[in-house]
Amino acid sequence: MRGERGAGSVLGVAVIATMLCLVALALPLYAVLVVKQSVAGAADAAALAAADVRVGIVPGEPCAVAAAVAAANGAELAGCAVDGLVVTVTARRAFAGFAVGVSATAGPPDIGTHTGVE
Repeated sequence: MRGERGAGSVLGVAVIATMLCLVALALPLYAVLVVKQSVAGAADAAALAAADVRVGIVPGEPCAVAAAVAAANGAELAGCAVDGLVVTVTARRAFAGFAVGVSATAGPPDIGTHTGVE
């Protein structure tokens, strides 16, 4: 029994070190996921603002307004495509060495086959 004296302490330290390593590896991943959700919100807001311009609710140029809205939400506009009344934007942000980008599309609803009564 003398040879096993202190083995529980070593095992406890090993378990704690393993848990700290797992947390240290997972924390940046979760931080990037939080940033991705933030960029998704910026892309959605930019697409909606650009669609409002395209439809004529707000004056201006759709992609310029989308860039301003994306910047106000902490992202940069990486792309903007206007197809009729539909606007697709791509917003991105760099975080901890990762480039996080999200696309969003906005425009008037397609009411060709749906009456809203179904």
